Amino acid sequence: MNISLASLFADIPRQLPDELCQTLFQNPTIRIERILSRGHHSAENAWYDQEQTEWVILLQGKARLGFADAEPVELNPGDYLLLPAHCKHRVEWTSSNPVCIWLAVHIADPKPSDSPNAGG
Repeated sequence: MNISLASLFADIPRQLPDELCQTLFQNPTIRIERILSRGHHSAENAWYDQEQTEWVILLQGKARLGFADAEPVELNPGDYLLLPAHCKHRVEWTSSNPVCIWLAVHIADPKPSDSPNAGG
């Protein structure tokens, strides 16, 4: 058995010229990432339109997410969202001090043939 201990709050780079996404775990259906943002935001008129459902929690800092089909949401530490696949969203702003620490879980939606009710 290989057990490893790590902290989401450790090894924060002093300089973050770009948002930093680090994959912590991945298998064919789930990807878990630590995302670090320091004053970063999405490019103007750019939208994330992901194939997977995403559950995201803001652990530190403050941020605002915008949506193509809903009102923006401001997040504080501990706030989390479930973003369905193809929910168009963007990062409108993130705090610089403290750095934003996000934990994102990307969940691949089952293919129709994976469904327990699929014919076959």
